[in-house]
Amino acid sequence: MKLSQRITNLNGGGSDGWGVFYRARKMIADGTPVTELTIGEHDIRTDPSILAAMDASARGGHTGYAMVPGVRDLRETVARRIAERTGVPTTYKNILITPGGQAALFAAHHAVCDDGDRALFIDPYYATYPGTIRAIGAVPVAIATRPEDRFIPRAEDIAAAAKGAKSLLINTPNNPTGTIYDNRTLEGIAQVCHDQDLWLISDEVYDTQVWDGTHFSPRALPGMYARTLVVGSMSKSHAMTGSRCGWIAGPQDAISHLIDLATGTTYGVPGFVQDAAAFALKRGAAFETEIAAPFRRRRDMAHAILAEQTTVGHIPAQGAMYLMLDIRATGLNGEDFATALLDTHHIAVMPGESFGRSATGYIRVAMTIADEKFEPALRRICAFAAELAGSPAIHARHG
Repeated sequence: MKLSQRITNLNGGGSDGWGVFYRARKMIADGTPVTELTIGEHDIRTDPSILAAMDASARGGHTGYAMVPGVRDLRETVARRIAERTGVPTTYKNILITPGGQAALFAAHHAVCDDGDRALFIDPYYATYPGTIRAIGAVPVAIATRPEDRFIPRAEDIAAAAKGAKSLLINTPNNPTGTIYDNRTLEGIAQVCHDQDLWLISDEVYDTQVWDGTHFSPRALPGMYARTLVVGSMSKSHAMTGSRCGWIAGPQDAISHLIDLATGTTYGVPGFVQDAAAFALKRGAAFETEIAAPFRRRRDMAHAILAEQTTVGHIPAQGAMYLMLDIRATGLNGEDFATALLDTHHIAVMPGESFGRSATGYIRVAMTIADEKFEPALRRICAFAAELAGSPAIHARHG
């Protein structure tokens, strides 16, 4: 029996990008200690107060089928948060609750693309993007960016690829690069969407992790309300990665059809998880800042360490929980460097190539371990790169 071409071609005939991660996890399972700097998983767990709200909801009986569009309280809470932060009028009718941001990305593309449609996205990209697009029968088209531009896309490059396309997926603050698209960039993107009649899918799951600059949602730009679907999630903002609770914000008509899709696929999100998410969101911006604080601190620590050496370059992280490090001076690509680092020093990072061709020669480092472990691991990475490049090792710490 043959499986469908759609399911067997999710990776386009290549790797899914997670090879080094899988090797690191196997080493750990076999008893070898590994310092993991791979996935965007908080080193803290979900706050006890959120877990208490989840437990109270479950014990109170909210364990049956929840409303497929989402619990009204959570939809209203998400809508209010979006309206307050973006200035765009938003009601619960503009919100669909999804099992995490990944499900939202899948559903959003389903809403705007038919079989064979071209769906654009920016390279470097989160590793699941091309497979998500193939999963709904569309054709993924990567728009290359340049390190000298901090991997921020140029509107003219998008326009050159946009003829006949149906959608454009962007991500700001960006995973893997840590860049934040400024208003001029977003205005250029919006103009291309208008000129080429594109839907914009805006992945904003890192909107609470902003270190430099300001996050701006393109849904708030003139004329973009009716052609933008925003993906959000509790995973990064509230350390609720395993709870699988996200959302899509968009025009009411699109959300109505997306509810039909959810009825035929996920059939909603557990009610006790949604009640906990609503509780968490109502704790406000100060709580979100508290969750984000370790990554800001480690970003500053990393920038100081990287300034002490000359082998490893980096794209200054403006947001998100990652560092994008340039290791081309070693003569290796990201895949080979990450493999050698894991084999030699038992430190696991993600190769830049896992996130697209534009990131060749880079590695992504997740700032997701305790400070006292993160600092020596980053110094070891820099020293290893210097050894490979034949450069002086990292200087002694200042002070």
